Amino acid sequence: MGSQQIDIVMLPFMAHGHLIPFLSLATQIHHRTGFNIAIANTPLNIQYLRSTFHQHHHPPPWIHLFELPFNSAGHGLPPNSENTENLPLDQIGKLVISSVSLKTPFHNLLLDIIKKQGKPPLCIISDVFFGWVVEVANILNTVNITFATGGAYGTLALFSFWVNLPHRKTDSEEFNLPGFPERCTFHVSQLHEFMRKADGNDSWSRFLKPQLSSSLQSFGWLTNTAEELEPLGLDSLRKYTQFPIWPIGPLLPKQLLNKSPLSSSSSTTQHAGKSPGISVEKCVEWLDMHDLGSVLYISFGSQNTVSRSQMMELAIGLEKSWKPFIWVIGPPLGFDLKAEFRSEWLPEGFEARMKESNQGLLVKNWAPQLEILSHKSTGAFLSHCGWNSTMESLSQGVKIIGWPMAAEQAFNSKMLVDEMGVSVELTRGVQSSISSEKFKEVIGIVMEKEGKGGDMKRKVEEIAHHIREAMKDEGNEKGSSIKARDDFISAIKTRKQEVFTSSILDLSPN
Repeated sequence: MGSQQIDIVMLPFMAHGHLIPFLSLATQIHHRTGFNIAIANTPLNIQYLRSTFHQHHHPPPWIHLFELPFNSAGHGLPPNSENTENLPLDQIGKLVISSVSLKTPFHNLLLDIIKKQGKPPLCIISDVFFGWVVEVANILNTVNITFATGGAYGTLALFSFWVNLPHRKTDSEEFNLPGFPERCTFHVSQLHEFMRKADGNDSWSRFLKPQLSSSLQSFGWLTNTAEELEPLGLDSLRKYTQFPIWPIGPLLPKQLLNKSPLSSSSSTTQHAGKSPGISVEKCVEWLDMHDLGSVLYISFGSQNTVSRSQMMELAIGLEKSWKPFIWVIGPPLGFDLKAEFRSEWLPEGFEARMKESNQGLLVKNWAPQLEILSHKSTGAFLSHCGWNSTMESLSQGVKIIGWPMAAEQAFNSKMLVDEMGVSVELTRGVQSSISSEKFKEVIGIVMEKEGKGGDMKRKVEEIAHHIREAMKDEGNEKGSSIKARDDFISAIKTRKQEVFTSSILDLSPN
């Protein structure tokens, strides 16, 4: 730590999709204020964050990375399992529950920081799953800010679901979520199996209900969205929480927002430590050979896969559609996600035919997603509707075909269809049956230039414009998300001054 004062301490959840937005937020805050920022996490996640810095894996001097002791084996997890990468759902549950064990080492880290610099940091910014940080912040005379790395709509839906379990209070398959208008009805098919089974006594409920409820005692929430993007979600979230909500996103690389060429570090930052399935150059070269808006990009994120039968139907539907595609493909459900891909999981001769006809490009491991989505040939994205992927797609004016898998993804998908009109939902989860004919039909609807596909394209281009405007920071021209970030910084500075003044008054003689 040296002699530098630490102004803000951050504690992200142990998943790459959370670590990267926290790092992006830290960078934004520092560039605006000059603050020194500490990020604390388990040793392997700190190692992952170090690998995202390209100057010999050393962070810039204003970022301080602190390791919190964590023994995965002590929580029933495989050795060296400190984030959600490559973990099946039951073990992700164990990882989520194990995060409470970080409370004591995190408290001790803050005590050490206070001892060295003589005062607490301005605030602690923690993940929405770490409600226990509110208590730590109060004890140490600082303030806790919750950062929801997802969108407002999906976060509120997930939050309200776990706190209220409304599906248990009706005999119908449809239900309302407290916090949402009556017109917003939800369906049990939008819930992953472990959510459907939740009854308040299961392990997920016993962890999530108290942690999420405690996060309602935060000073306020930061959300990775923009005012113009989610009017319903933000309005509902503000009414539900009754405290400040600062939409400061979407936190995307500046080049993506400016439509300028991406630096070589943009995609590799998100996939540090992984072997690429294809080079950026080869991928762009393949895309260059196809017409404007003609390519379908398919990826379900690093933690999701589909069943063997779904994979087979997907391949048959793609071939029948005659649409060019890039498919980031891995082993189907029931196989090790890190295992080598087998040709038997696809129709016989499929990969060879796609290569010969130049219709399809199959990519193992991971693909340079930002470069693919920002390419003029990419017209639609078959996605699991994770928030980071959704924002990357919308920012580039790329339509979405939704196939939500878990967490709040089905809620994100519902918003993309019902509120934004930029997506068609193909199916949900890994238990659903999907025919190649249905898939071919949906591809046709979404990829068409006229009709519904044309309407979706106009709407997604408008949303891309809103995203760029929200993140504009040029001289006196500031977008809504930049203003929200500045309001947040002003609020924590004002709160610190109020605490200081109050302590002076307390010390004054009567």
